[in-house]
Amino acid sequence: MEQGNGTLVTEFVFLGFSSLAGLQRLLFVAFLPLYLFTLGTNAIIVSTIVLDRALHTPMYFFLAVLSCSETCYTFVIVPKMLVDLLAQKKTISFLGCAIQMFTFLFLGCSHSFLLAAMGYDRYVAICNPLRYMELMGHGVCVGLVAAACACGFTIAQIITSVVFHLPFHASNQLHHFFCDIAPVLTVASHHTYLSQIVIVMLCALVLVIPLSLILVSYIHIISAILQFPSTLGRYKAFSTCASHLIVVTIHYGCASFIYLRLKSNYSSSRDALISVSYTILTPLFNPLIYSLRNKEFKSALPAWDSLSLSLSLHLPVSHSPCLRPSQKK
Repeated sequence: MEQGNGTLVTEFVFLGFSSLAGLQRLLFVAFLPLYLFTLGTNAIIVSTIVLDRALHTPMYFFLAVLSCSETCYTFVIVPKMLVDLLAQKKTISFLGCAIQMFTFLFLGCSHSFLLAAMGYDRYVAICNPLRYMELMGHGVCVGLVAAACACGFTIAQIITSVVFHLPFHASNQLHHFFCDIAPVLTVASHHTYLSQIVIVMLCALVLVIPLSLILVSYIHIISAILQFPSTLGRYKAFSTCASHLIVVTIHYGCASFIYLRLKSNYSSSRDALISVSYTILTPLFNPLIYSLRNKEFKSALPAWDSLSLSLSLHLPVSHSPCLRPSQKK
């Protein structure tokens, strides 16, 4: 790519935690267990859903995809961040930065549309319960996930192309711990106001369109729940949506604050702090929010004990490895 006068930037230097030089080893000790716990929790969730036939429903299919997405999402950013906390030279190549941004945006945008698909799933389950399995068949669920990934891929490709076709030959110091949009735009030699508008508009579409679909779904859900005759029925119906609403609030709250702004409103220290929350804490809490609030999932976890015991004793596992103890005669 042809650039103007000056030295072409071939790598970027991360300065995200430079103000906490004396605490970086302590941060490593704090973040590593959280990251490993996130990986372990998501692995348990996905494996439990795969093994337990009682959880082979659309809601848990989307939950398994969400857990896989969270795992990949953290894998793009956190390992590099952990290495940099212990390294003297915290650099990433120009191409590596572009790949990290694209992958991060692809997973993040797909995540937004996946949450919209999960909102639609809750709408069908509550407003059309008799036709739930018909309307949310396996093909429909796979199609919704594929559409979410296609939208995420397209938007990530456009934004990454716009950002990395800008000239970079002034500064290569990113005041962040990964290649996010705002810090990379900040070190570009120059860019037009139009490029900023394009990026902000695409980010807005990723947030506004799925969120609007979720709001429409929940307007119909609340309307249907209010018509339930019993208080217990209304409570049970709403409790199936509570976990999704919590995750939606966290995801769209953080994402809106970070991405619906122009370069002039960028604050490196504040944004880095919020980025820690949605790259480490949010992927940790989301699986816990879904699993710990769900009785079906919690009741499926004891099946792991039976499976582990059978394997350790070299005994044949029962035909349904996730048969609950109460079901065994």
